Amino acid sequence: MVWFRKKKVKVPEGLWIKCESCGEILYKKEVDRNMGVCLRCNHHFRIGPRERLAFVVDEGSFEELDHHLEPTDPLGFKDVKRYKDRLKALKKKGASKEAFISGRGRIRDVEVMIGLFDFSFMGGSMGSVVGEKIARLFERAIEEKRGVIIFSASGGARMQEGIFSLMQMAKTAAAIGEFKRHPYPYISVLTDPTTGGVTASFAMLGDIIIAEPKALIGFAGPRVIEQTIKQQLPEGFQRAEYLLEHGMIDMIVNRKDMKDVLYRLLSIFRR
Repeated sequence: MVWFRKKKVKVPEGLWIKCESCGEILYKKEVDRNMGVCLRCNHHFRIGPRERLAFVVDEGSFEELDHHLEPTDPLGFKDVKRYKDRLKALKKKGASKEAFISGRGRIRDVEVMIGLFDFSFMGGSMGSVVGEKIARLFERAIEEKRGVIIFSASGGARMQEGIFSLMQMAKTAAAIGEFKRHPYPYISVLTDPTTGGVTASFAMLGDIIIAEPKALIGFAGPRVIEQTIKQQLPEGFQRAEYLLEHGMIDMIVNRKDMKDVLYRLLSIFRR
C-alpha cells in the first residue's frame, strides 16, 4: 500500500549561484544586494555596466552619450558564423548595441565623464565603435573640463574587425595623449578580465590605475605565455594582487568602497 506519493517540486532557475572561488552555493538575491560580491570569500562576480553605474554614480545623474552608434561589418567577416549574424542575434536578445557605454554623471558633487564595458557583448571586445566612443569621451571631457573614469572588462581587440579593431589601440592612446595636456584626471578601473589590446592601450594609461580584487589583467593569456617562454608562471600571475606587488597598478579596491575611493581621488585632483 502506498502511504504517500512524492510530489515533484520545480525550483525556479537562477535562484542560486556557485562562487567560482570558494565553491559556496549562494542565494543570488543576497549576492545582488552585496553588489555582486561573495558574502563568504569576497569573490567579485562579473557584473554588467548598468549594475555598476548604480553603485558608482549618483542616482539619476547618468546621461548616456553616443548610444546610437552601432558596429558594422567592414570586412564581411565569417568564421563558424557571420559577424553580421552575431550582431543581429545579440540585438534580438535585447543586449546592448555595443560592448561599451559612455556618458556623463556625478559622484556626489563631482561631475565626471564615465565609460563602462559590457563583457556580455562579445566578451567586451574593442571594435571600431568602442574606440570611437572612448575617443569622443575624452574629447568631451576636455570641452566640459571634467575628469574621466573608465571601467574595463574585455577580452581585447575584436578579431571580426581585423585591422580596424587594432587601429583603436592607437586612436584611444592618441585621444588620451591630447587629454593629458589638460589638468583633468583619468582614472582607469580594471575589472575581471582586462586583457589583450585593451590592456595594451587605454586601460594602462590612467593617471591612477585601480583594480578589483583578483581581477585577471594582462595581454596574452597565461597558457600562451607558458607555451611561448617554456616556463611555469608564478602563482597568481596576472592577478590584481601580483600586479600591485610589482608596481603595475596603484591600488586594489573592493566594489563596496569604489564610489568613496573615486570621489576622494577626484576631489584631490580638483584642488
